[in-house]
Amino acid sequence: MLDITLLKNLLIIAIACSTITLTFIQKTKKFLPTSKIIVLYSLIINIIFSYLFCLTFTDVDYIKSLWVGLFSFLGADTLYVTLEGKLAPYTEIINSNSSNNIEGEITYE
Repeated sequence: MLDITLLKNLLIIAIACSTITLTFIQKTKKFLPTSKIIVLYSLIINIIFSYLFCLTFTDVDYIKSLWVGLFSFLGADTLYVTLEGKLAPYTEIINSNSSNNIEGEITYE
């Protein structure tokens, strides 16, 4: 029999995790060498963060925390689409970092 209460609790934890990991990924994706690995990076961050989150704040075991990470990864995509236009894409972040470095350089003549 499907334990709806457990599933609901895991989804609630995943919502909390995905909002935090979405922000973390948005802040750190500028350090990635290419935009092709953002999905894999997001999956890894969600799994690691959900495990640590569940270990710290809940009594959810290891296997269930991996499910929370998967739900968080899938839910983060929904949040990203919801916030579309408010979050900067990878290319814009990289271009702004490059222009900031060029504009901020001191030139000596």
